[in-house]
Amino acid sequence: MLALIRHTGWRTVSNVFELGGIAVFGGRMVYQTFSPPWRLRRLVDEIYTTGVLSLAIVLLSGAVVGSVLGLQGYITLVRFGAEQSLGSVVGLSLVREFGPVLTALLVAGRAGSAVAAEIGAMVATEQLDGLRMMSVDPVDFVAQPKALALLISMPLLSALFIVFGLAGGYVVGVGLLGIDGGTYITNLETSITFRDEVVGSVLKSVVFGALVALISTWRGFTSAPNSAGVSRATTGAVVQASVATLVFDYIITALWGG
Repeated sequence: MLALIRHTGWRTVSNVFELGGIAVFGGRMVYQTFSPPWRLRRLVDEIYTTGVLSLAIVLLSGAVVGSVLGLQGYITLVRFGAEQSLGSVVGLSLVREFGPVLTALLVAGRAGSAVAAEIGAMVATEQLDGLRMMSVDPVDFVAQPKALALLISMPLLSALFIVFGLAGGYVVGVGLLGIDGGTYITNLETSITFRDEVVGSVLKSVVFGALVALISTWRGFTSAPNSAGVSRATTGAVVQASVATLVFDYIITALWGG
């Protein structure tokens, strides 16, 4: 019993220290973001690596999710004779939840894991120590451009996910299931409001982008300097970023009023 209490207390203290470390690490990156020199070329390269190279998987997933929503929504709505409301169901589902959440999970799995693995490999090969010996701050030179690129890319990827999802739902609902196209678009337009749906969706994607960026770079920086440490950092970045995304999705949804 004493061993269990001791282990629980040790884990609690360890987690508190890690949260404090993450907060300090995030504060340093925020400070570096607003302090010169601004490395725009590195930022553009990182946006290409984390954002542009994630386009294919995000767009394909958006189209598939939208198609599934169209089909599943039609099967449910037709039981109540409300299949003409399919546009509202697909639109609200994608803009409020599936767009920002699934995009964050996809980016965490692809770009976040790559960021953690790359920084972890730099730790293992002592490249970060080399930067410190040259009086170059690794947080400023390595972590900040990657984190800012993830933060910028996330809302754009989420918007494209939603657009392709709406297109997929339209193809299934109108093209395959025979719903009137004008009714589908009208219901879609009237159900989505700027303040409640669009602003809330953008807010979620920005918060999720910050979480994925912070956790991925932190896990890379704190990885053990060996291959096993890099592997654990990569896995931990994906798992922790995914769980944090789902937890904050609930918090934002509750605070935003659904």
